[in-house]
Amino acid sequence: MAERVFRDRAEAGRLLAEAVAERLGPQPAAPLVLALPRGGVPVGFEVAGRLGAPLDVYLVRKLGVPGQPELAMGALASGGVVAMNEEVVSRLGIPRAAIEQVAEAEGRELARREQAYRGGRPPPELEGRTAVLVDDGLATGATMRAAVESVRRRKPARLVVAVPTAPFSTCQELAGQADDVVVLTTPEPFYAVGCSYEDFSPTTDDEVRELLDRASQKHFTRA
Repeated sequence: MAERVFRDRAEAGRLLAEAVAERLGPQPAAPLVLALPRGGVPVGFEVAGRLGAPLDVYLVRKLGVPGQPELAMGALASGGVVAMNEEVVSRLGIPRAAIEQVAEAEGRELARREQAYRGGRPPPELEGRTAVLVDDGLATGATMRAAVESVRRRKPARLVVAVPTAPFSTCQELAGQADDVVVLTTPEPFYAVGCSYEDFSPTTDDEVRELLDRASQKHFTRA
């Protein structure tokens, strides 16, 4: 797959939206687009608009290795689902007490974001629906694996992972968990998600809320 660089998350979302629409084909009902905050929301907004689908967030927090927070040892998703990278835990000899401490802290942040983004709204009903999980890109895929496992428990009819950029190996791993994986570019070697963007500025909480509000007010209809 040819490598490409996106101008920003909005452009990546528009291109991804076309690929997802083509892959899904005709649907008896609009799918549900679940974006991983924060960076996945601008991408998911474009996908939801193209599909005429509701947009919501699906909360996942990376569990960083103590002292090396950028290195994922696992992830925590809505509903209390924890997906661990046992290879990292074993290789670094991370004690369970340290894992629990990190998970507790990230659980508090997950709850804060759930309230900040969704307020008192209940999570969407997924059973029997097509769910499209969207992020701005994947590296190890730890957070997306946790999201997939969590969504699976809610019994969607079909579960699709859609991202603009990811390593090919990560896509292969996720293909064994999701019903379909849609990705636009798989750079080799893969350095970081941000390398696939000209503008990879952080998405703020306010931007997430604004996009969710716009999506709900826009009443997306099929293109």
